[in-house]
Amino acid sequence: MTAQGDSTDGRAGVGDTDAALHAVSAAVLAVTRHLSVREVLQVIVRSARRLLNARYGALGVPDDDGSFAEFVAEGISERQWQAIGPLPRQHGMLGAMLREGTAIRLPDIEEDARFDGWPPAHPVLKDFLGVPIRDGDQVLGIVFLADKRDKGGFTEADEKLLTLFAAHAAIALTNARLYERSRELTLVEERKRMARELHDAVTQKLFSLRLTAQSAGELLRVDPERAAVELDRVQRLAGEALTELRTVIVELRPAELARHGLVETLRKHVNLLDVLHPACVVFDSGPIGAVEPEVEMAVLRVAQEALHNALRHSDATTVEVGLVSEGGRLTLRVRDDGRGFDLEAAASCGLGLASMSDRAAAVGGRVRVESERGKGTSVRMEVEFR
Repeated sequence: MTAQGDSTDGRAGVGDTDAALHAVSAAVLAVTRHLSVREVLQVIVRSARRLLNARYGALGVPDDDGSFAEFVAEGISERQWQAIGPLPRQHGMLGAMLREGTAIRLPDIEEDARFDGWPPAHPVLKDFLGVPIRDGDQVLGIVFLADKRDKGGFTEADEKLLTLFAAHAAIALTNARLYERSRELTLVEERKRMARELHDAVTQKLFSLRLTAQSAGELLRVDPERAAVELDRVQRLAGEALTELRTVIVELRPAELARHGLVETLRKHVNLLDVLHPACVVFDSGPIGAVEPEVEMAVLRVAQEALHNALRHSDATTVEVGLVSEGGRLTLRVRDDGRGFDLEAAASCGLGLASMSDRAAAVGGRVRVESERGKGTSVRMEVEFR
C-alpha cells in the first residue's frame, strides 16, 4: 500500500518489534475471548485503537444494499453517535476501501480526492489509517483509525501492525459468525422439538377434551351420573393440557438468553413460574460475570428440569432457586420443601435426573441431587467457567 505525505524510519509506533508483536498478541487474545459477532467487532476496534494509540476508531461490516450491516465506533460519546445520525453508506473513503480492498494511510484525509465530507455532528478527523478485514477474497469489514496521539501521524510500521492484527481478527470474526449460526440452528432444532412435543402431547389432550365434553353434553339429559363422570374426566384432561402448555411456554423462553444473559433470563423464568403455579417460587443471585454461552444454556436447562420436577411432582409450597459465582465456579441450586423421593428408584420415575447430569457433563460440570421422603429435594449443579 502506498502512503501519502509521510516518511518513516521503519520503527513500530508501539516500540520495538518484540513489543509490537506482544501488543498484537494481547489484542488478538482479547478478541478471541468473545463469541458474539457484536462483541467481537467492538473488541477489534477497541484493541486496534489501543494498539496504535489512536483517538478514534471504527469498524464497518458491509451489507449488499450499499450500506453497512454493522458499524461500531470508539472515541465518541453515545450522545455524539446519536447526533451523527444514520449509518454511513458505502461511498467516499469507505466505498473506496471496499472497492480496492487494500489499506489506506493518509496524513490528512480531507486532502484526498476520495474524501466525501463529514455528516453533521461528526468529529473532524485528520490523519487516517484504514485496513480491510479479509477472509480470502471477501472483505468482512473495514477497521480504521484516526488522529494518532503520537506526533507524526500513522507510519508504515503502524500500517503493517494493523494489517497483521486485522488478519488475526478476521479469524475471530469468522469463528464468531460460525458460532452464532450454530446457535441459530440449535435454536431452530429446539423449536422444532418443542413443536413436535406440542403436537404429540397438548394437541392430543385437547382433542380428547373436546370429545369428552361433547359426550358429557349428550349424556347430561339422559344419564346425569355418567355425565358427571365424563365432566370429571374433562376437568382432569384440562389440567393435564394446562400443565403441558405451561411447559411449552416456559421452554420456549431461552431465546432471551443471548439478549439478557443467564441471571436475568433465569429471573424472568422463575417469575413466570411463580405466576403460573400455586407454589411460591423465588430466585436469588449475585453478579456472575461473563459466562460462556454453552455453560449458560446448560445451567438454564438444568434449572428448568429441576423446577419442572419440583412443581409437577413434589407438592411443594416453596421452591428456591439460587445462582452464585465464586472463584471461576458457577453454582446453581434448586431446593423445594415438597414430599421428596427415593433416589434409588428415581431412574424409573421420569424425573430427568440423567438428562440433568448429561447436560452438566457436556460443559464439564456435575449435578448432585439430595432428597428424602417428607423432607424435600435439593438439586445442585457446579461448573467451572473462564
